[in-house]
Amino acid sequence: MHRTEFAALLLGALTVCGFAPLAWFPLPLATLCGLFVLWRGAKTQRQIVRIGWLWGFGFFFGGVSWIYISLHDVGGMLAPLAAAATLIVCVYLALFPALAGALYWRMCSGSAWRDLLLLCGAWVLCEWLRGWLFTGFPWLALGYSQSPPSPLAGYAALIGVYGIGLLVASMAALLACAWRRPASWLLLVGLCAGGYALQTISWTQPTGAPLKVSLLQGNIAQDGKWDLERLDDSMSTYARLAREHPAQLVVMPETALPMFLDDVPGEYLQQLMANGPTLFGVAIGTHEPGKPEVYFNAAVAMTVANQFQAYAKSHLVPFGEYVPPGFSWFLTLLRMPMSDFTPGAAHQPPLSIAGQLIAPNICYEDAFGEEILAALPQATLLINLSNTAWFGNSLAQPQHLQIAQMRALETGRYMLRATNTGMTAVVRPDGRVAAALPAFTADALTAEVQGYAGMTPFAYWGNALALLLALFALLPAAAQWRKPRQL
Repeated sequence: MHRTEFAALLLGALTVCGFAPLAWFPLPLATLCGLFVLWRGAKTQRQIVRIGWLWGFGFFFGGVSWIYISLHDVGGMLAPLAAAATLIVCVYLALFPALAGALYWRMCSGSAWRDLLLLCGAWVLCEWLRGWLFTGFPWLALGYSQSPPSPLAGYAALIGVYGIGLLVASMAALLACAWRRPASWLLLVGLCAGGYALQTISWTQPTGAPLKVSLLQGNIAQDGKWDLERLDDSMSTYARLAREHPAQLVVMPETALPMFLDDVPGEYLQQLMANGPTLFGVAIGTHEPGKPEVYFNAAVAMTVANQFQAYAKSHLVPFGEYVPPGFSWFLTLLRMPMSDFTPGAAHQPPLSIAGQLIAPNICYEDAFGEEILAALPQATLLINLSNTAWFGNSLAQPQHLQIAQMRALETGRYMLRATNTGMTAVVRPDGRVAAALPAFTADALTAEVQGYAGMTPFAYWGNALALLLALFALLPAAAQWRKPRQL
């Protein structure tokens, strides 16, 4: 491998350290700057695409190789097949940085300021495309690395995670294209100062009385979760945690009750209700003999007088929660119960619980920030229910918490996380983690939280502003469109 290509691979792998748990937030700026420098020195389109792909492969192989744990360690897939599937995913995801490089090659003009804008615009558009194409995989979008304490976190309420990614790419492009110019350094300092200033603005306002919540973490191993012989242990664990940590609202993780709601014993529900209103994950739907099964991955709220409200997960995980056409054979390789859910409606009303309007989201639904906005402005509190046992002891646990931090910033609301194995946490509207349970412990996190009303600017326009800025960044280069450089 040529040293330039090796440098691209290494820079991509190092970028992972900018995300949780290390969260060295200046690092992605440096490594992306390094990638842009390599691109500007490339001699051919093939070389620039290869550099972008290698950067992306190093990044995703280092950052999402926990997919292997989900498939093999937890899902029971044969190790060679799980390794091959993980490799294929990383190869695919690396195509998006390669595409950004190809766009840069086709449109670069040699003008420092045009190329600077082109770099950041192409990067963000391709990153957004990754989060949308084939239902999307927005995990490790660059903006997530700038959760608090990064100064750029202040921009989240304005332009969201992709907008912050645009700022990081712009700063990297400034250093790559115009680092010798004093104005570039003044602009970098100004962007950081602006982020700190924006963090002092409260875009939303408290509403209603404070609410005492208990977030339960049962630490139920995935290999025994659906075992009927261990069902009593699982249910008794959550009943005990709810009894020992009563609150105005008790929250249990995704599929905390590994059965259909209709099969949950009535006396068990009464036992939970005795500890206060409860929100829990369970499957709901029909499973009548001789008829096709239709079931939903749901969050069910049980309040006074045995009243039930439900939210059905709408953004399902391909291969994990539904089978894409032609891939039914894939699931035969996994030990994955209930792997063909039906999606819920895209717009569902918030749940009225304990004086608050709560917008639940399940598992990696919170990685899609614009979809969370569908519950606003009515919702006063966001709650994520996840079964993180699928991730094992991997980077996915802290990475998912970092995603929740960005959702709190974008919406100006508390984001509560109740997970099976970690990281159960309370995230404040300013994106900072107020409290969290240690992973892989059976415990409850009890905290007092506050509902919030109002709309952040991002809640009004979603990703539209960031995408418009990225498109406008391409315009100067598009106006000077020409053929690839002849070298």
